[in-house]
Amino acid sequence: MRKFALATALMLALPTIASAADVENGKSVFKKCKACHAVDGKNKVGPHLDGVFGRKAGAVEGFKYSDAMINSGKTWDEATLGDYLKDPKGYIPGNKMVFVGVKDDADRADLVAYLATLK
Repeated sequence: MRKFALATALMLALPTIASAADVENGKSVFKKCKACHAVDGKNKVGPHLDGVFGRKAGAVEGFKYSDAMINSGKTWDEATLGDYLKDPKGYIPGNKMVFVGVKDDADRADLVAYLATLK
């Protein structure tokens, strides 16, 4: 019981991505991504993005990635997604995504927070 109480207290004390950003705005920002990415487990021009947090870059089954993405060694989390979405071509040179990035820091943080909610 004491371990549970301690774990609960720690969880409540830690800030979450969603609390630091506006998830609803992130969902709106995601509209820029919808032409190429889905959040329903289906690949489009780009890989689906549900469950992206904690996933190794280049690992969605059935999607043909560039060698640059497959060999990037990245695992998607708040920092890697933020850096990638700011400048996709600069962060992983040679990847196939043609999108120029989300330049606004707040919008990008909100988008990452939204992506974090997707299971």
